[in-house]
Amino acid sequence: MIIGIDLGTTNSLVAVWRDGQPVMIPNALGHMLTPSVVGLDDNGEVLVGLAARERLITHPQLTTSVFKRYMGSDRQTHLGSQSFRPEELSALVLKSLKADAERFLGEPVTEAVITVPAYFSDAQRKATKIAGQLAGLTVERLVNEPTAAALAYGLHQSEPESRFLVFDLGGGTFDISILELFDGVMEVRASAGDNFLGGEDFTELLIDGFVEEVGKHKGLGDKQASPALYQALRKQAEQAKRALTGSDGAAMEVQYQGETLRWDITDADFQKRVEPLLKRLREPIERALRDARLKAIDLDQIVLAGGATRKSVVRKLVAKLFGRMPAMNLNPDEVVARGAAVMAGLKARDVALNEIVMTDVCPYTLGVEVSEQVSPGRFQPGFFLPIIERNSVVPVSREQTVNTVVDNQTALHVNIFQGESRLVKDNIFLGEITIPVPPRPAGQVSVTIRFTYDVNGLLEAEMTVDETGQKHRLVIEENPGVLTQVQIEEKLAALAKLKIHPRELLPNATLLARADRLYQQMLGEERQWVAQEAARFQALLEGQDEAVIEPARAELKAFLDQIEGESWL
Repeated sequence: MIIGIDLGTTNSLVAVWRDGQPVMIPNALGHMLTPSVVGLDDNGEVLVGLAARERLITHPQLTTSVFKRYMGSDRQTHLGSQSFRPEELSALVLKSLKADAERFLGEPVTEAVITVPAYFSDAQRKATKIAGQLAGLTVERLVNEPTAAALAYGLHQSEPESRFLVFDLGGGTFDISILELFDGVMEVRASAGDNFLGGEDFTELLIDGFVEEVGKHKGLGDKQASPALYQALRKQAEQAKRALTGSDGAAMEVQYQGETLRWDITDADFQKRVEPLLKRLREPIERALRDARLKAIDLDQIVLAGGATRKSVVRKLVAKLFGRMPAMNLNPDEVVARGAAVMAGLKARDVALNEIVMTDVCPYTLGVEVSEQVSPGRFQPGFFLPIIERNSVVPVSREQTVNTVVDNQTALHVNIFQGESRLVKDNIFLGEITIPVPPRPAGQVSVTIRFTYDVNGLLEAEMTVDETGQKHRLVIEENPGVLTQVQIEEKLAALAKLKIHPRELLPNATLLARADRLYQQMLGEERQWVAQEAARFQALLEGQDEAVIEPARAELKAFLDQIEGESWL
């Protein structure tokens, strides 16, 4: 069985292609969204999802989130005495989604299509595949998030030919893709984006505003000084951000040193503060349109994906830039996962999907380091020579010819990079190879460098010494910061030893974590009420009688909802 997974920065989702349509799969709590949060409970067992997110405030040293932003790096996150790489944390989320899918489908799940931001680098894509492997999944395909969203919408297009732009603003990343649908072919024309721009940045902006307007006057200088206070601020900022979507104002309120700190923010003030973020949203749109050689008027439809597109400031920006309202007939939180399920159906060769063909593009420019002449007889290294330019349709093969720059040079050192900057120091190093060349006067030996990039993001470089015809090949399979096969085996063994909190007990753990969080946030009588109700529920859990536990769980949830409103996702 193959499933489609949207592995998100803030939330993750899983879906399956069934009976000719994508079907969303609920988690153990009955929710479609599983927060991309991982933590350890008091027994050292792994918690994933809402139960872990509730403990971000109460147990910040044992819980972590937003780790997708560090995929492809060797960053270590410490939870208690244990350390985890981004791939391992993502693998724990994927394992949870896999378990939910197996429970829903009633059969083992071994394969998956996983979505990634279109602007993810080569290293980030490989790290995502490794996360799938660590979770016990064979990753059949990595599909770009905007492409997945377009695929979900593309099946509902009434026009046989159309061009549309997918505006995908998730929790941590922003992607733009321009696609064309014709004769059963979905072709990506151009992609652009920002891997460090998403809904989390709007949340951080509100936290910064709170500290600046209220916190500093009360001695709160550094929001990171207290992890628990920072997480409390994050929750308030998230709620305020959501409230601002449908009203003219919102408030943030936290307890600090025995005092209630409150900040009221108007929608007008919020729009002024987010202007720098909105400017960053405009730039990739303009680049994608230029690369596709299109104008906004040439597009038939604008499609929104990602939960952050629910913000009124974002929708107003899109409407202003394109002079029309975007399509919103599919749930923006779910559209990428639905598209992943469609791709899973394609991989499974479902009869209903035989006519759909997908093409994609290489999101980054790939090239080599060269030396350029800066004065007579003097060359300076460090310059970038593009070979495959961004937004080339894949699979693609391109070549460039370079020459020696030193008399009697006996070897040519080729450094391969990925990026858009003129200088290689500002791009991402991918690999290197040294090839022998015959000693000749400078400039008389030429080498043809051919790059071939396939649909799975695998880059092959072939160097041919023109005088001798000798060929040298380098396949870029590993990147700095990406685990080697030996390390993967070690991580698999380590993850296998971790105890995962029982799935069937997650609803109870989530509710108790929420009660613990509220106890820390409340004062006076309300605090005591929470303590009493939580203790009563905990005592019932020890009896292990589900007939008693289930109504008590509903009762405790209703009580907590009465105090703070329904839990948000």
